[in-house]
Amino acid sequence: MRKWLRNMIAGLLSAAMLLPGTSGFAADGKFNMSYLYFGSTSTYVQTVERTKGALHVVSPDFFNLNADGSLKLTTKLSTSFIAEMHKRNIKVVPFLSNHWDRELGRRALQNREQLSTQIANAIATYNLDGINVDIENLTETDRAAYTDMVRLINSKIPAHKEVSVAVAANPFGSNVGWKGSYDYKQLAAYSDYLMIMAYDENYSGDLTPGPVASDAFVKRSIEYALNQGVSKEKVVLGIPFFGRAWSADGTMNGAGVSNWRVPELVKKYGGRIVYDAPTKSAKATFTVAPGDEVTVIGSTTFSAGTYTIWFENEASIKEKLRLVGQYDIKGTGSWSLTQEEAGTWDYYSRWLNGRFFIDTEKHWAAQDILAMLDKGWMVGTSPLKFSPEQRLTRAQAAVILVKAAGLEDQSAPNAGFRDVPSGFWAKRHIDIAKRAGFITGKEYNLFAPDQQVSREEIASMLARILNLQMEPESEPPFSDVQGGWSYDAVLAMKQAGILNGFEDGTFHPKDGTSRAEMASLMNRIGDRLNEHNN
Repeated sequence: MRKWLRNMIAGLLSAAMLLPGTSGFAADGKFNMSYLYFGSTSTYVQTVERTKGALHVVSPDFFNLNADGSLKLTTKLSTSFIAEMHKRNIKVVPFLSNHWDRELGRRALQNREQLSTQIANAIATYNLDGINVDIENLTETDRAAYTDMVRLINSKIPAHKEVSVAVAANPFGSNVGWKGSYDYKQLAAYSDYLMIMAYDENYSGDLTPGPVASDAFVKRSIEYALNQGVSKEKVVLGIPFFGRAWSADGTMNGAGVSNWRVPELVKKYGGRIVYDAPTKSAKATFTVAPGDEVTVIGSTTFSAGTYTIWFENEASIKEKLRLVGQYDIKGTGSWSLTQEEAGTWDYYSRWLNGRFFIDTEKHWAAQDILAMLDKGWMVGTSPLKFSPEQRLTRAQAAVILVKAAGLEDQSAPNAGFRDVPSGFWAKRHIDIAKRAGFITGKEYNLFAPDQQVSREEIASMLARILNLQMEPESEPPFSDVQGGWSYDAVLAMKQAGILNGFEDGTFHPKDGTSRAEMASLMNRIGDRLNEHNN
């Protein structure tokens, strides 16, 4: 017997005995970028590393503006950081900001011919991957000049370099003020994508507490872009990694607070966090009593008083990530790295790319199910559901095992099962599995594809795939497996350390197998199965 089989983690087709699996993921499918503003260049690499490979583009604050509107390189610009990102296949696209200074922004537009040349030269000199234009707080009178500046930049940098524009969310279609400064359609024509700043629905200085980015606000912001004629491939949804705080006495109105700080404040002062279902936003409340230790975060001081913070937590961010798939847009951006909660990157890429199920979030086999999804061996029963407790059918088992065995691209002659017609969804996989020899039919040339697959059938199929042969043993493998057609397979699987049975020494060979149990079993033997296939 193969030595590696001896070393396999013993398990059981039951939740009580199965060990959770692990799987990794990297940026794929849908686009994802984030801004780097807080911290120093010396910490930037570590900051990006915490995203666990989820980013395609990072946008650091390397570009500012001089008083005359010309380009100013910040002291954070680092060629070593750029090189480190390129090693990780992450593009470095600095953002150009006027930091809300309207007159400075207008001088940049007036000086756009020189500024665009300076930007193009800096991109070439420092091996940067493009520019994210983030000029804010202009008005409708600057609309044409703003568009022209982006056009000039686009014309002066190589085609493979990125030009993107951060635009104000415009859920109500305003044509004046800050929102009116952006010609969505024309800006999209001269850029690779528009990063919609779909946040600050309630903002710094706002007297009314409320969500930073409610569900309706975000949806309308996306729809406005699409209705303006921006192709969905050029729409990037901005997600806030920050919240805003208000005090009951009115002395604090919308102060910015990083998402990760909010649970700390709630825990420190004995507050509570609730999820507001109508807005799909998180809200924290707490009271700092007289005599309590005061908390200072940046320029914000939480002294004695009662506070409300609207912010983004895992639940609200997941809802926003779902919108990427719902509208089939390019992807997401976020402001900004270091402000997110711990654990954000554990789920971000999966939800961004639609690899999630709402019925497995707290399930014991959640990680195994996600691993199967990543491998492509199992799929959901619907776009949002995996149905973990649903019994696995013989047809489903055949499909999973063919994929796991690396045989999916092969063809096979008709297996001849009378109950598997030519139009049956799993017919090709059943034919392949029959030719490969790891499934058999029932009597009278029947396969019973919709019948639940039993534990002993799964054991038999896997034993055939792995070419397991039982070794001589005087004792039966389990008290309820004393003989019968599956005896040799169950015994071989037990000897290989794959099956241990229940605590009472039984195996329950006739019982069905849930989809969650199958996912966990396959995840645990997946790497070994790949090794066997190769």
